[in-house]
Amino acid sequence: MILVENLTRKFGHHTAVNNLSFEIKSGDIVGFLGPNGAGKSTTMKMLTGFLPISSGSISIDGLDVDKNAIKVKHKIGYLPEGAPAYPDMTVYQFLHFIAAARKIPRKERALAIDSVVEKVALASVLNKSIENLSKGFKRRVGIAQALIHDPDILILDEPTDGLDPNQKHQVRKLISALAETKIVIVSTHILEEVTAVCNRVIIIADGEKRFDDTPLALQQRSKYHNAMTIKLSYMADISGLLELPGVADLKHDKDTKRVTIFSEEQQDITAIIQDYVHKQNLPVDLIFPEQGRLDDVFREITRSQVAEGEVS
Repeated sequence: MILVENLTRKFGHHTAVNNLSFEIKSGDIVGFLGPNGAGKSTTMKMLTGFLPISSGSISIDGLDVDKNAIKVKHKIGYLPEGAPAYPDMTVYQFLHFIAAARKIPRKERALAIDSVVEKVALASVLNKSIENLSKGFKRRVGIAQALIHDPDILILDEPTDGLDPNQKHQVRKLISALAETKIVIVSTHILEEVTAVCNRVIIIADGEKRFDDTPLALQQRSKYHNAMTIKLSYMADISGLLELPGVADLKHDKDTKRVTIFSEEQQDITAIIQDYVHKQNLPVDLIFPEQGRLDDVFREITRSQVAEGEVS
């Protein structure tokens, strides 16, 4: 378990993290979200013992991070932003170096390397130098070094940043698999990461916690949650939609011919809209329920965040 209480970090007169508190238990995959400069990376560095705490406390499995730094670091695997590594080393050399640095006994190092190579699918590049790897493989190497000592907690800072869609899918699939036995914290500014892999979301802005709940609860804050969108093949009379029970309002984009129907109190109006479309024989090319537009919710929650010039 991770317990953070009244955590604060200052850089001179600037407060990067301000009185932050949260608790994370086994089985959680936490998406740690915030705009650039929100204090995400600073918080991650304090969790891992890389940065000292200005005030407040962090305990991991009952151990205070400041007082038991070495014991705590044994429990944590950390992928910093950018997945830094020694570029002139081969993947195998780098993992062997990390295994030694982690003080894995000599007799167990080969087995530890084999295990993470299989988990992260690195066998095809094991003897290639890191500088010649694609971004996707560099991220995998970064995750492998974080996993090599089989930690209880995995902290990943922007693990899919800069990856193409296929590479993102591979990394997210790996994270989901790892979370079966570990606490996983994913620090990111990519909203789709939340619904893809996380079962909990913490959002910070200006170094302060603004939201702590499930991805579904985040989606439910959107006015689009349980709305219905239809795309018309040509202009038609849609005024009758407003008379349907449960319909609160609608938005018609004449350029795209899309109509979004908002429900009262976010109730499910799927069947009502589908039935109306069928009975009125409306020229509908496409119809789908809205899950909630996270971009709008994120902006609303973090709108006081200073956009530029802050430590992240």
